[in-house]
Amino acid sequence: MFTPATKKSHFPHRRGTSQGREAPDSPTTPIAESRPSVGLVASRPATGTPAPWGSRLSVLARIPSPTRIYKGAGADQTQPVFVADFPRVVRSAQALQKNTAEFRGGIDEGLSLSWIVCGNQLFIWSFLLAPSSKKCVVLDIPSLALADCENDTNLNKGHWLICFVDWSKACEGTEKVLGRSLSAGVVACHQETGVVIYWPDIFSESENQPVVSLPSHVKRDGATPLYQEVIETERNKEPNQIGDDFRSEGKCFNCLLASLIPSDAHECIGLGLSSSGELWRFFCSSTKIYRERVSRVSSALQNNETDQPPNLVYARSLVWRFQHETSGKSDRQFFLLTDHEIQCWNVLLAGSGYVTKLWSHEIAGTDGDVGIKKDLCRQDRIWLLDMQVDNSGSKFKVLVATLSKDQVSSSSYIQYSLLTLQYTSGSDPSSEDYSLTNDRILEKKGPLHVLIPKGRVEDEKFLLSMRLRIGGKPPGSAVILSGKGTATVTSHWRGTAQLHQFELPWDAGKVLDASVITSLENVEEGTWVVLTAKAGIWAIPEKAVLHGIFSQKGSPNKEDTEEEERTALDGDIGDRQRALVSTITQHTAQDEEAEGLLGSLFHNFLLTGKVEGAFEKLKKNRAFEKEGAMNVFARMSRSIVDTLAKHWTTTRGADFLSSAVVSSQLLDKQQKHKRFLQFLALSKCHEELSSRQRHSLQTILEHGEKLCAMIQLRELQSQVTKKRSGGNDSPSSLSMTEATSSLWDLIQLVGEKARRNTVLLMDRDNAEVFYSRVSDLEELFYCLSHNLHYIIDREHSMIQIQRTCEISNACTSLIVSAIQYRNEHRTWYPSPEGLAHWNCGPVVRSGLWNIASLIIKLLKEAPVIDKSVKFDLSSHLEGLSDVLLEAYNASVTVKMERGEEYKVLLEEYCKRRDEILCTLYQQLKDFVDTKYQEICRGTQDPDLKRSIFKEASGHLLTIAKQHEGYQTLWDICFDLNSTELLRNLMRQRIGPQGGFSYFVFKQLYRQQRYSTLLRLGEEFQEELLIFLRQHKELLWLHEIFLNKFSSASENLHALGLSQDNASSLMAEESFDPDYLKPELSLSDRRRFLNLSKIAAAIDKDVDFDAKIQRLEADLHLLKLQEKITGQLQDGEDRQQFSNLLHPGKLIELCLKSQTQILSLEAFEVFAWTSSSFRSSNRSLLVDCWMNAADQDDWSDIYQSSVAEGWTDEAILQILKGTVLFQASQRCYGPQAEVYDGGFDEVLPLLKEDVEPTSFKDPGISVEAILMQHKGFLDAGKLMVTAIVMGKLGAGAVSEGDLMAEL
Repeated sequence: MFTPATKKSHFPHRRGTSQGREAPDSPTTPIAESRPSVGLVASRPATGTPAPWGSRLSVLARIPSPTRIYKGAGADQTQPVFVADFPRVVRSAQALQKNTAEFRGGIDEGLSLSWIVCGNQLFIWSFLLAPSSKKCVVLDIPSLALADCENDTNLNKGHWLICFVDWSKACEGTEKVLGRSLSAGVVACHQETGVVIYWPDIFSESENQPVVSLPSHVKRDGATPLYQEVIETERNKEPNQIGDDFRSEGKCFNCLLASLIPSDAHECIGLGLSSSGELWRFFCSSTKIYRERVSRVSSALQNNETDQPPNLVYARSLVWRFQHETSGKSDRQFFLLTDHEIQCWNVLLAGSGYVTKLWSHEIAGTDGDVGIKKDLCRQDRIWLLDMQVDNSGSKFKVLVATLSKDQVSSSSYIQYSLLTLQYTSGSDPSSEDYSLTNDRILEKKGPLHVLIPKGRVEDEKFLLSMRLRIGGKPPGSAVILSGKGTATVTSHWRGTAQLHQFELPWDAGKVLDASVITSLENVEEGTWVVLTAKAGIWAIPEKAVLHGIFSQKGSPNKEDTEEEERTALDGDIGDRQRALVSTITQHTAQDEEAEGLLGSLFHNFLLTGKVEGAFEKLKKNRAFEKEGAMNVFARMSRSIVDTLAKHWTTTRGADFLSSAVVSSQLLDKQQKHKRFLQFLALSKCHEELSSRQRHSLQTILEHGEKLCAMIQLRELQSQVTKKRSGGNDSPSSLSMTEATSSLWDLIQLVGEKARRNTVLLMDRDNAEVFYSRVSDLEELFYCLSHNLHYIIDREHSMIQIQRTCEISNACTSLIVSAIQYRNEHRTWYPSPEGLAHWNCGPVVRSGLWNIASLIIKLLKEAPVIDKSVKFDLSSHLEGLSDVLLEAYNASVTVKMERGEEYKVLLEEYCKRRDEILCTLYQQLKDFVDTKYQEICRGTQDPDLKRSIFKEASGHLLTIAKQHEGYQTLWDICFDLNSTELLRNLMRQRIGPQGGFSYFVFKQLYRQQRYSTLLRLGEEFQEELLIFLRQHKELLWLHEIFLNKFSSASENLHALGLSQDNASSLMAEESFDPDYLKPELSLSDRRRFLNLSKIAAAIDKDVDFDAKIQRLEADLHLLKLQEKITGQLQDGEDRQQFSNLLHPGKLIELCLKSQTQILSLEAFEVFAWTSSSFRSSNRSLLVDCWMNAADQDDWSDIYQSSVAEGWTDEAILQILKGTVLFQASQRCYGPQAEVYDGGFDEVLPLLKEDVEPTSFKDPGISVEAILMQHKGFLDAGKLMVTAIVMGKLGAGAVSEGDLMAEL
């Protein structure tokens, strides 16, 4: 029983239970040979909790109570849980042992090994193994090692320190679960005599012979056995130290550590610490042991640091910094706790094994910032009892006891506290330079946790026998072991300290040791387990430790609560404890009442088939309030499928799996679950759940799915077993068969994980647990996701393939069975919107993908293997792809329905889909080629090959269609050369918005198969129209086919202007040239523009005239470009301007040429551009007029007219030949053709024509521009006469009128 240490429980709820009575669902009573005699257990009461060798405690899990079966629990989780009994050989040895007080034992957390010393034998076994596979290693302690104990009755033969050396550290815990690579050595040191024994490998028959090392005071007989080679040296010898007798001065070893040496041989280094502070090093090999005293630890008394009475034990404990050190490191750090400080040492594992001290940190000093005296007022004496380090090697827990005197009563008492230390911020724990500095290494992590404020005064021997254990659940809890054989569990959270003392209602003997059950996920905390001297191994559930937190109010540490919260002591631990407390409190008394009522009503229905008033009673008891897995109906459903069966306890191992009772019990569960669904339907509870609690109803039905899947998996396991055993059904044959089965390994792994996480199942076989925990079927895929390589990896590739196919077939079969159940019961399910099925969860998807990716890897990277095996792998990959891709598809759909982010999942889905389909397609081609070669044998028959391909590609085609594998669909159609198949697939509208049709168009376009593309547009008109909007060089053809001539005209016009800003028209219409075919020649552009005119003429819409004018303007611009570039003398320049040029660029070329012809062409370009272009480029137009004026020597014309006395007629003739006249005539003349308005709107000819409000720059005109010309001072009248004459026309006015106007 698990009770507070200050008060024992009298177990009133168990007093009425007779030991002789058997529970209704108890298992078959074990045979008499397997039950120890009652007389072997002293003081065993006639009533009380059954002993562990009686009815197994996990039979309580068979009682179909949803309250107790939830989360796999089978009993009250606030009480200790029986884990494992001693092996039979241990029981036999204990029966022969007279003095039970001499029993010594312990637990190794890393290897999960427990050990016990009885007489001259050391028994070692794994308490985590299932009962069927539990084996015990018995090591005989050599008589030479016990010689002193035989001669001196004051010495105890059983006082041994035991350390294990794990040779399989390179292997993960999963390997050990599967029974592989288990190899360990044992180093034993007798505490009182100092004898050291080394067994190199206790699991190997050839290397389990012991090697013995005797201390120097032992006289050796000349007849020492050959296997005992004793070599002893000492360093730093002090007077009277050589040959010291440990007994003469009361010395003894109190700590022992061992670590492997990185080498192929089974060699290790041991470190022993004596009570007098001597640190010894032992080098152990399979042939000899070297022992060496490397240092002497000083006491606080020797350093004159305290006036306390002398301590009998200077050195208290020894612990590795990292308990689970990885192999391959050449050194390792360890910590040593003395009576006043913590010391850090480093030992070289290879070579000399040199041990050096790195740093020390004083605890029991006077410095308040460093020590703890500031926190302990009025103390008379301080004992540092024990120390432990967490898995990170950075947090220290120190058990402290202080002797104080009450000022009121003057009575003395002892206070027990727990001190937590950590490395200071910025310190480097791995550095070896701390010995050279005075910097503080450690700092207190919050105040002292007072465990017992006032305890009775004990002698020092009792105090120093206390041991501390950490690392169990809940986080932050600890176990304190005493020399009297008691175990006290303490938990401290937010100022509340709770103590529980482990005890059973019968004499279970002393508690020998405590440890934790490590989980396969390598989490920091595990479940507490204790090793008793008589009652085997028991576990302390997490709820049992936390139970007292809810009932106890007040705390001896209330004054420290605020400081603790302020310093956020172990914040991560607090969060995890808070989450656990929240989970426990979710299940209220109201839930218990509702569950009890539901169970009663359902039981009555099973007996009578009646449900009258069930719905009203359940609704009155608020059974419909909670949603999801916490719903009482869901919990009842889970209790049905997860109940442990009573008959399964009679079989073990291969017998268990081969027995028909497994399938029978699963079918019984299925029948009962079916009856539960009938109860829900007849009582109208199904209707209520379907409308208000859809998630709960789906959870209930998913239990049925998983049960159906488990039945299918059981049948598959039976088939595999019979197939591999060759029809031999003997247990030995089946056992050997299972050893090579990957499915068996997977079942073992999942069952072991469940057993470790649920201590109430520890006395069950892994397979039994697996087939019982139906609702946790996802754990199978979790193990595949994280531990697949341990299940599959083998040296031989064929074995890898065989095991992979076996796992793949199992996963596919169970999911297909679940989906089949779902389809058969689809009318029972609620509306699916927003509900995700269990097989679509990330754990299942990850596990399936792990298998699929492994198959892909084997297909790609495996050496040349038999093609039939390769095709078998492909077949399994096809089956996996069905269930995996469907899970992804459903998950994406659910996320979209919930409005959640789904793009990351969709991307993952598409990536993995393409990888799977690509692999399957390649394997399909290989299969077709192989079969074709077998049939044809050298002849060529393409039709036959296509026929084979068509027949073999059916399944892959279905998968690709269902999951939008466009590339695979295209490849199949391409290889079959079947346009009809392609059209049929396009007609099915695969993908959103015609996704596959778009993909086909894209492929044809990339392959430049334009005619095929356009022919598809005859049937898929709208789809092709959408696609060709990005490819306008083909869009107009499809639009003409659709009789959309106006749109075709616009697209043809855009094709003619395929360059940015090729014309002002294009800029105004915002054409996108990126979609146009590049490198069109000017003739191609002219052809497109003419086609555009034809299409516009056919349609003749309301904008027909404007479209034609625009097209004509652009045709003129194309013609002008040809003319302008043709005037260039340099051929390279003409090649450079072969593409369509912007009008502004053309005008600049004209101005740059400085020729009269191109100067006039600049005005021609301006004439065929738009009004907006002329307005925005008015400065360029000004440059054109200035350039036109420069083309004639106006000063020379004026001087010649004066000197030669030209007549008016001669002057007019000369002016008609000037560029100014011709430019004015082209821009302003009566016959001038200008697109989109005239030049007057942008630049008037004369100053009097200017309207000040019409222009941004009032007063500008051609006349004003010419006034800035250098020749205007002399020939200004002639220049103005030329432009006016060009505007009016040469024959429109007489010479006299013109001269009069001037």
